Amino acid sequence: MAQNTKNKKQVAAKKAVKQQITWAPGMPFGMLNYILLVAGLVVLGIGYVLLSGGGTDNPNEFSEAIFDTRRLTVAPFVLVIGFAIEFVAIFLKIANKEENPAEQQQ
Repeated sequence: MAQNTKNKKQVAAKKAVKQQITWAPGMPFGMLNYILLVAGLVVLGIGYVLLSGGGTDNPNEFSEAIFDTRRLTVAPFVLVIGFAIEFVAIFLKIANKEENPAEQQQ
């Protein structure tokens, strides 16, 4: 009998911990999704900063800086990585046992 009471207390403690850890119920994404969204936005911002520039002060002069490796290769690669992170952040679904009604009935 004492063992059964101890097990019930442990289960109740685990449920209390789970309730504290869970991200706000009803939110469309989990906390990891939001972290990835922000990380993707930061990477996209870096990509657009790398893409900018290459102009000249005199509009009558042509600047070869627009054909720089940074603007033609590195910046688009960083942008693609940023959009890939955003794609993963939107479609990532972490399975919670609490969301499955079949498991709640057991």
